[in-house]
Amino acid sequence: MKEFLGSAMYRKWRFAWLFVMAGVWLLAAGCSAPENIPYVRLQSVDNIDVAGEERASGKLPLRVAVAAVLSPEATFDIYGPLLDYLAMRLDRPVELLQRSTYAEINDLIRTGQADVAFVCGGAFVEGEREGYLELLAAPIVNGEMHYQSLLITPATSRALKLEDLRGGRFAFTDPLSNSGRLYVQYLLTERGASPETFFDNVIFTYSHDNSIRAVAGGVVDGAAVDSLVYAALTAREPSLADRTRVFHRSPAFGIPPVVVHPQLDNALKAALRRALLELDAYPDAAEILTRLGVDAFGEADPTLYEDIRTMAAIVRGWTAPSGMRNP
Repeated sequence: MKEFLGSAMYRKWRFAWLFVMAGVWLLAAGCSAPENIPYVRLQSVDNIDVAGEERASGKLPLRVAVAAVLSPEATFDIYGPLLDYLAMRLDRPVELLQRSTYAEINDLIRTGQADVAFVCGGAFVEGEREGYLELLAAPIVNGEMHYQSLLITPATSRALKLEDLRGGRFAFTDPLSNSGRLYVQYLLTERGASPETFFDNVIFTYSHDNSIRAVAGGVVDGAAVDSLVYAALTAREPSLADRTRVFHRSPAFGIPPVVVHPQLDNALKAALRRALLELDAYPDAAEILTRLGVDAFGEADPTLYEDIRTMAAIVRGWTAPSGMRNP
C-alpha cells in the first residue's frame, strides 16, 4: 500500500473522506428507514473540484454506486484503492455514490445517475427483469463465483432448523438482498407462510455486519446473512463466532455481481470490463484485492443467477424462467 500511496496517481488524487453515518441501528420493536449517505468525490491535492474541471474539458467522472451491505465506514475503507485504480486506468475522476439500500442503488443505474454498481444477486435479477441492469463482471473468491445464505442464531439458542424460529424475532438485511432476505422468503413460501406470518417481529438492519451483531447481542433470535461477510467478520472478530451459530446453509448461489445499464456507452463499458478483468495483473493489485476480499474479477456467466431468478419468480409471482437445480 505504501508504494500505491506514493504513486503518481495517488499524488494526483486523494480521497475527501466525507461521510455522515446513517442512523441505522436496531430496536427490539423495529427499525426505521435509514437516511441516504452522501457520495465521496476524488479531489486534487490542491482541493480543486476535479469533477468540475473534467466536465468543463468534456471528461465526465465515472460514478460508482455501492450499497452499504457493510456499514458505511467499512465500505469507504474497502473500495477506496479500487476507485483510485479505476481513475488511473480510465484516466478520469471517479465518484463513489453510496446509498443505504439496493433499491436506491438500482435506481441510480436505472435513471442514469450512476455508471457502474456493485449489487447483490437479488437486486440484479430485479433490475435485469425490468431491463436496466446488465452483468459486467463478478468477483472470484476462494477460486469460485459462489456464496451462500447462512441462517444464524445466538450460540445459546437451541434452534436446529428454521421451524424452531417460528414466532421469534428475525433480522433481514435489505428488501432486495438474496442472502439476507429472498432465500428465507423462498423457504417460507414453500411452507405456505411469509415472514410476516411466520415470525413475531421482523426488522431490517441494512447491513450484514449489523445483522450478525444483532444476533450475537441477542437483539434478535435469528438472521439471514452473506456467507462471505460472515466468514470475514468472524475471522476479524472471533468473539462474534463464539456468540453466534450457523444452523442452516443455502445451496451455492451466483456471487454478487458488478453491473451497468445496458445502454451505457459501449466504449466505456468495454474499458470498465477490461480494467476489472485485468486488475489482478496490476503491480499494486494485492492491496486492492485484499481490501475487497476477492482473488480477482472474472467474466460473469448469466446462468450463475438462475436459481436466484427462480426464487424471485416464486416469491414475487413472476413467470419462472426455469426450475431450481437445488432448492
